[in-house]
Amino acid sequence: MTAQLVRGPIVIDTDVFGADLVPESRLAELYEPVIVGRPAFISFQTAAELRFGALLRGWGSARMLKLQAKLEVAEIVHSGPELVLVYAQLRVDCRRTGHALTQREHDADRWIAATAVRLGIPLVSNDNIFRDVPGLELETIKSH
Repeated sequence: MTAQLVRGPIVIDTDVFGADLVPESRLAELYEPVIVGRPAFISFQTAAELRFGALLRGWGSARMLKLQAKLEVAEIVHSGPELVLVYAQLRVDCRRTGHALTQREHDADRWIAATAVRLGIPLVSNDNIFRDVPGLELETIKSH
């Protein structure tokens, strides 16, 4: 593996991107070597999931401000015609291969995967649903 490949841009999934906002989560520390120093993007879906979780759990103002600051500096990839097409094709591909990402409960995950596929860069995630997704390059660390 070349240094250029390792240091290339990435899409970061919700679990890893928001890990430092979760008390006692070790994911931020675990994935730090994978993400630090790399150009990083998140899907609009990740921003929505983080805001939903914070509102649902009634986060306090200090934690909400930390989330807001994190999202303000994030490169958020928004939906558009090309991403919609990639999303639809990804669902077809997953259905044809029998991959669970085609299921309705994974609609949000599919948007995140489609973002990485659309950009042609790896997805960094700790979620097993992304393993063996057609056309998706996944960077993950097995947590113990």
